[in-house]
Amino acid sequence: MTQVIIYTKSFGCPYCDRAKQLLSREGLAYQEIQVDKNPEALNEMITKSGGRRTVPQIFIEGMHRGGCDDLYAYYKEHGTLL
Repeated sequence: MTQVIIYTKSFGCPYCDRAKQLLSREGLAYQEIQVDKNPEALNEMITKSGGRRTVPQIFIEGMHRGGCDDLYAYYKEHGTLL
């Protein structure tokens, strides 16, 4: 099974919603970590993403795919998220 981690906010993030929709549409189950409810997870996300503080931040098989726009751009270029 492909490991997908998405760091999100718990409410009011249309980019988080769009990214999760694309992951689901492509049949990828994901682990969602809500950084607004967990300061330690926020620090982890910032470190893993090279300093990015915006959500979502998406990691597939340990590789940083970036935010929502980055995810869609990757999908458009490669035709897959893997």
